[in-house]
Amino acid sequence: MKGRVALVTGATGGLGTAMCKKLYQDGYKVVGNYHTKEKAEKWMQQMKSEGFDIPLFYGDVSDFNSAKAMIDQIEKEVGPIDILVNNAGITRDTRLIKMTYEQWDAVIKTNLYSVFNCTRNVIEKMIERKFGRIINISSVNGQRGQIGQCNYSAAKAGMHGFTKSLALEVAKYGITVNTISPGYVATDMVMAVREDILAKIIEQIPVGRLGGTHEIAFLVSFLASDEASFITGANYSINGGQHMY
Repeated sequence: MKGRVALVTGATGGLGTAMCKKLYQDGYKVVGNYHTKEKAEKWMQQMKSEGFDIPLFYGDVSDFNSAKAMIDQIEKEVGPIDILVNNAGITRDTRLIKMTYEQWDAVIKTNLYSVFNCTRNVIEKMIERKFGRIINISSVNGQRGQIGQCNYSAAKAGMHGFTKSLALEVAKYGITVNTISPGYVATDMVMAVREDILAKIIEQIPVGRLGGTHEIAFLVSFLASDEASFITGANYSINGGQHMY
């Protein structure tokens, strides 16, 4: 794994940050994707202060040409991408009766189109090299649904359909494609939820706590490893027992 290039989209968020750190610690040459310049600059300063040398590259992953330009730049400046973690995502929550086309479109493009846009631009070279890891970050709400998230749940469920089909197409080339579906994880966004609402969320989780970003990152690094080469087309639920099927 030493020297293999790993790209994490949506790197500056809570989950993305943990994934970048874990992959870096495990010997990968990690690069991140960002969309907001100000946040990216603060993130890089923080990473450097903690001893992580992780460059960021701009790309609007909801746009095919922007994703392609980003990946071309990474492969020119850093090297061929061996591991792609499709982690970028947004929410625009509201019940369908109030959901606007713009809210639907933004979530589908950022959360689902991005998976095609980035994967399509790395897969040919992975096939040529006979190695690759595609790891798609979905959600428990793509498995069970959630009120106010028709757009988000549809996108996240679609990610795993993509995973299964692509896994079948590229298995013979030494490429694995898998999905991770986290439940409620202690990111800054979740921890900003009102205390009483957060308590109700935790009551619904059998293990009695939120997940840690480091736990999701550990699973990402495992699926990127050589030891996981026989695992493909899988959807890993990591939700503390909140949803089982």
